[in-house]
Amino acid sequence: MTKEKIRVGLFVTCLVDLMRPRIGFAALRLLEAAGCEVVVPSTQTCCGQPAFNSGDTRVARALALKLIAEFEGLDYVVVPSGSCGGMIRVHYPQLFDDDPAAAARGAALAARTFELTDFLVSVLGVAKVPGDFEGTVTYHDSCSGLRELGVKAQPRALLAHLPGVELKEMAASEECCGFGGMFSVKFGDISTRIVDRKCDNILATGADAVVLGDLGCMLNIEGRLRRRGDERTRVLHVAEVLAGED
Repeated sequence: MTKEKIRVGLFVTCLVDLMRPRIGFAALRLLEAAGCEVVVPSTQTCCGQPAFNSGDTRVARALALKLIAEFEGLDYVVVPSGSCGGMIRVHYPQLFDDDPAAAARGAALAARTFELTDFLVSVLGVAKVPGDFEGTVTYHDSCSGLRELGVKAQPRALLAHLPGVELKEMAASEECCGFGGMFSVKFGDISTRIVDRKCDNILATGADAVVLGDLGCMLNIEGRLRRRGDERTRVLHVAEVLAGED
C-alpha cells in the first residue's frame, strides 16, 4: 500500500511574493524534498498582520477569514516567516471573540500552522536538505519567530546538515534588528540606531553571510549594510541556503 503524502499548504506571504519570490520557491523545494504534497492557493494574499498591528481589526478579520477558507482541509500550513506564522498561530484565535464559529475555525488552522524550519525539524524530522552552500554564516533570530513561536534551535539544526557551512554566532543574536514593520517608519532614528548595532555584531563575526527567517528583517539589515558601504556580506533567508537557491 502506498503511503499518502502529507498535504501541506504553503503560505508564501505577500512580502515574499512582492520582494523576493525565490524564498517561496526555496520553501517549496524543501517541502517537496521532504516528501510533502505542497498546495499553493493562487488566491492567497496577506495574513492581516499589518492591519492587526495598526489596530484595524475589521480588515484583519476579513483577511484572516479569507486565509482560513483558502487553507482549510489541508494537513498543515507552513510559512517561511516567523512574523506571519506568529500572526496565524498566536493572534488568529484572538480575532473572533464575538464569533464562536469563526474562532473555532481560526483556532483549528492555528494549531496546524508552522514556521518553515520548525515544521521541517519538529514535525518531519528532516535530517537532509538539498542545499550546497559553502562558507561562514551567522544567524539573526527574528523577534516574532523567536518569541511567539520558539524558533531558535531549528534553523541551526538544519544548517548543521550542510557540511560546507560554518556557523559563527554573533553577539546578541536574539536582539531586534529595528524593523518591527511600521516601527521602522514611525521611529526611523531609533530603528537606525538598533540596526546599526545589529550590523556591527554581524560584521564582528567576519561571516560571509547573515542568515535569518523573516524577509522584513532581511530588507532592513541588508539595506543598512549597503548604505554603510558593505557590499560583501550576503543577507540570505534560511530557506534559500537550505534549498540551494542562494
